[in-house]
Amino acid sequence: MYIPPHFEESDIGVLHALIRSQPLGAWVTQGGGELIVNHLPFLLDADRGEHGTLTGHVARANPVWQSFSKDADSVVVFQGAQAYISPSWYPSKHAHGKAVPTWNYAVVHAHGRPRVVDDPQWLLAHVTQLSDAHESTQAVPWSVGDAPPEYIATMLRSIVGIEIPLTRLAGKWKVSQNRSAPDQLGTVAGLRSRATALSAETAALVSQRIRPDE
Repeated sequence: MYIPPHFEESDIGVLHALIRSQPLGAWVTQGGGELIVNHLPFLLDADRGEHGTLTGHVARANPVWQSFSKDADSVVVFQGAQAYISPSWYPSKHAHGKAVPTWNYAVVHAHGRPRVVDDPQWLLAHVTQLSDAHESTQAVPWSVGDAPPEYIATMLRSIVGIEIPLTRLAGKWKVSQNRSAPDQLGTVAGLRSRATALSAETAALVSQRIRPDE
């Protein structure tokens, strides 16, 4: 990923926070002479390894767990807030016209060598943790124990675990750091005027990186 220095985010806490808030990752791996892409919800264990470890699962019928490269790293892409940026929001555009549209976004690329975990107890613990994490905000949370044990056993036989110890994390926060403070403030106001959740999230990211002009 191309990352100009002013857009680079290297704080592991910030990178981990995005992964946790946007856990549906695009897992890209090599296999059979081509790139294979699957979209999976991942859990992050920040305490396992220097950069953390991702865990997920795929359907046993999905050939990726048998065909992915065992000799090359995979990458999982986690997409954060993103939005189109209009140059009409920049005071500088109205002063001299030298402005063009762009796109703001935050993204994390998580690199690591995946491995298969085909173990019923591991899978049970994994899906229990995954369900608990995402059911916690429900008025009446569902849990694995709500389903009959024999049904859960059948479901577990139909999936395979994927574990990715992370060797590298790359973060790119392209949130108007290359603009003047007035243009950054104009971007925040423009994004907020859209009144959408994604625009509000992107506006918050821009606000966090506003720097006073020298």
